Amino acid sequence: MRIVIIGASGNVGTALLRRLRETRSGDRLVGLVRRPPDPVGEYRGVDWHALDVSGPDAAGELGRHFVGADAVVNLAWGFQPTRNIGYLESVGVGGTAAVLGAAQSAGVGLLVHMSSVGTYAPGRHGEHVDETWARTGVRSSAYSRHKAAAETLIDDHESLLGADAVPVARMRPGFIVQRAAASGLTRYGLPAYLPAHLAPRVPLLPVDRSLCLPLVHADDVADAVVRVIEQGATGPFNLAAEQPLTSDDLAEVLGARAVHIPLPLLGALVGLTWRARLQPVDRGWLDLAYAVPLQDCARARDELGWAPAWAPTEAMADLLDGIAHLAHTGSAPLRRRSVPDLVRRDLTDGLISSRRFS
Repeated sequence: MRIVIIGASGNVGTALLRRLRETRSGDRLVGLVRRPPDPVGEYRGVDWHALDVSGPDAAGELGRHFVGADAVVNLAWGFQPTRNIGYLESVGVGGTAAVLGAAQSAGVGLLVHMSSVGTYAPGRHGEHVDETWARTGVRSSAYSRHKAAAETLIDDHESLLGADAVPVARMRPGFIVQRAAASGLTRYGLPAYLPAHLAPRVPLLPVDRSLCLPLVHADDVADAVVRVIEQGATGPFNLAAEQPLTSDDLAEVLGARAVHIPLPLLGALVGLTWRARLQPVDRGWLDLAYAVPLQDCARARDELGWAPAWAPTEAMADLLDGIAHLAHTGSAPLRRRSVPDLVRRDLTDGLISSRRFS
C-alpha cells in the first residue's frame, strides 16, 4: 500500500511509523511535515516532503502527494502558540479542510482523521460515553473547539457528497502519552526556565481530587490506526485505556503526595500565571482535563479487534521516565528539550506561547 502520513514526525506519527515498520514493512510511506527529519532511526524508509497545511496553497500541494494513495493519515495539529488562536485554527481546522478537499479530488482510498476526546461535550463524572455523544467541545478550550469544528467539516462534506465522499475514519483518542514524546510535551507545557527532569521528582502534587483522565499510549493509538487501514474501517472510534487515570493514580506513579486544590482555585492560578507569561499553558487545557467524558471503546474492540496493551498507570510511568531522562527523537517536534536553547529562543523569537512557529 501507499500510505501518506501528514504530521508523521510528531507524537502519534512516530509511534505509527514504528508500528508500520513492525507489521507492514512492504508499504510505501510518504511523510508530509513542516520540518522533515533526517531519514535515520525512527524516520528511515520514509519519503519525506516539507509541507505546511496552513499555507495558502496547501490543498494543491497535498493533492500532488495524494495521487495514488491507498490511505492518508492526517495527524497535523498545533498546540502552541496558545496566544495565537488564529494560527492554531488555521493549522487544525484549515488544515483539515485542505486535507479533506485534496483527498476527495485525488480519489484517496481511505482518509484517517485524528480527532480527539476533546471533540466531545463535557461529560458527567465517572460516566463512559460512546461515539454518539454530543460533539460540541469544551468551550473554554481552543483545542477542543477546533477539534469539534474539524469534525463538523467532515460531517458537512459527507452530507453534501453522500456515497461519493471519500471514506473517512475518525480516531478519537484520550490524552496520548509515550516516552519518546517527553521532550516535545514538556517543551510545549513547561516554562523554559524549569528543568524538565525535575518534574517527576516533585514531593507534592497540587490537584483537584476529582481528576479522572481518559489516557492512552501512543503505541495503542498507532495499533488502532493500522487496524483501520488494514480493514478499510470508517466512522468514529473511541480509543482509551480500559480504566481512567485518577489523581491518586498520578500521585502514586509520581511517588508524590496529592494535595487537594479545588478546581476553581487551581484554574485561577493557571490563568493568572499564563496571563503573567510565567508558563505557556492556558486555563482551557485544565478545563479540558476535568471536563472531558470517559470513553466507551466497545466499537474499536468489536469492529477492529483492538484492545489497549498499556494500562493508564503504565503509560504515565512511561512518559514520566522519559521526562526524567530527557527522552527525545531526531524529529523537530520531539527533539531534545534544552533549557539554554529555550531561554535563548524566548529572548530572541518571543515566548513559545506567542511566537508563530515553535
